[in-house]
Amino acid sequence: MSTPGGGKLSATLRRIERSAGALATSSVARMDETLPWFRALPADQRSWVMLVAQAGARSLVQWLREGGGTADSTQEVSDEVFDAAPQALARSITLQQTVALIKVTIDVVEEQVSHLAAEGEEQQLREAVLRFSREIAFAAARVYARAAESRGAWDARLQALLVDALLRGDSPDVLASRAAALGWTDAPPVAVAVGRSPGGEVSAVLHVVYRQARRIGVEVIGGVHGDRLVIVLGGAPDPLTATAKLLSAFGDGPVVVGPAVPSLDEATESARAALSGFRAAPAWPSAPRPVPAADLLPERALAGDAEARRRLRHDVYATLVRAGGELLATLDAFLAAGGTLESAARALFVHPNTVRYRLRRIAEVTGFSPLSPRDAFALQVALTVGRLDPVAPLTSPVPTQTITPAARKSAQTEDDPRRSL
Repeated sequence: MSTPGGGKLSATLRRIERSAGALATSSVARMDETLPWFRALPADQRSWVMLVAQAGARSLVQWLREGGGTADSTQEVSDEVFDAAPQALARSITLQQTVALIKVTIDVVEEQVSHLAAEGEEQQLREAVLRFSREIAFAAARVYARAAESRGAWDARLQALLVDALLRGDSPDVLASRAAALGWTDAPPVAVAVGRSPGGEVSAVLHVVYRQARRIGVEVIGGVHGDRLVIVLGGAPDPLTATAKLLSAFGDGPVVVGPAVPSLDEATESARAALSGFRAAPAWPSAPRPVPAADLLPERALAGDAEARRRLRHDVYATLVRAGGELLATLDAFLAAGGTLESAARALFVHPNTVRYRLRRIAEVTGFSPLSPRDAFALQVALTVGRLDPVAPLTSPVPTQTITPAARKSAQTEDDPRRSL
């Protein structure tokens, strides 16, 4: 192999320089014949490939002129091959396709060795072409690695902005444009999960999230905000179950899942509920992981969440008032008796079976069973919130109960078929 300015392949180099254009043209023609996907490329991208092929021929000459290249000069010269095309080419053609293009070009050059090499230099040129093809392959890997890093950093930033927009409640147009840039298809239902970030580089944290999401077949958009990891899930029939399969992406501590909504446009509601639940979750140390935000309504209400207070007041307290049938009074008595059914019955002057029936009715109309310690706590908080918060007028006032001796006797002796329940 020759050294800079010298000797053995000088005649061969002149031949390659004169043939550079023809080699590039032959390579592109071969690509068109053997690679169906190459024929389908737009004209501008095909022209970029032609520029890369021409730059490759020139780079081969330079590489040979420098005696095969040093460790430093090899990388510099090889990378220049791909500088001839815009960076957009790396997003249009995959690394696997690029390797196929390089292979076709090298095959064409090897076939022309007998015409390109001066007499007696054929074997040297073949060996040089093989080494050069290895350097070109490494250069392609570097180009795609840089493009992937750049794209990953941009995606992480764009996802963080999207999550911020969700939390702020930005307009649907803002959410839609940012989600579209990330390739989000908005598969229903959509839900937001919040937990602690495991720490480390944001790109590494999100990579774990995406890898696991692909395994379970759901869409995700993630963002790290301070010490919190926020994940938007799409297309998971049961967001809670899907989040359970992503738990290893979170750090220690509670993971809270907001309610499922039909689309990303409405995901602000889910995000706010999940964040509120995450802030309130330490008040329930034995909470499951993950836990629905709805299961943390009492803690959220105590932590100052206005939406949780509204739901407890409207969905629980007001529902009990509207249901009538002494349900509110029975619940008060049952809670005051420490959850002892017989004591509540004595306080109300009714049969224990009547109390039992009313407790079942409470569970039916509110979704919370007074017989469950956890639900009883939620009901007690709902009663407190409903009586303290006078914002929404109730359908009917809570009557003041006056129990007369006759009423007591009637309640105790009445042949009530519900006593058998």
